[in-house]
Amino acid sequence: MPDIQTTLIIACSALLGAALITGLAAWCWRGWLELKRAELGHASLTDMPSSSPTNRIEVADLKERVRRLEAIAAGVDL
Repeated sequence: MPDIQTTLIIACSALLGAALITGLAAWCWRGWLELKRAELGHASLTDMPSSSPTNRIEVADLKERVRRLEAIAAGVDL
């Protein structure tokens, strides 16, 4: 049976290792969140739809297509 000093050293090493891994995981998580915030901030600035007539026509066309597909899925005859 190992003596108390060996057991204490192993327990402290395991605790220190767990704390190190937890700190590294938290640091990586924070970095990943900052990356996603930056991506979302950039996407919101570049992907702003303009209200040009072409865009409105495309949106109306897509809505009509969705309406037709929903009718087909429901079995309704247009």
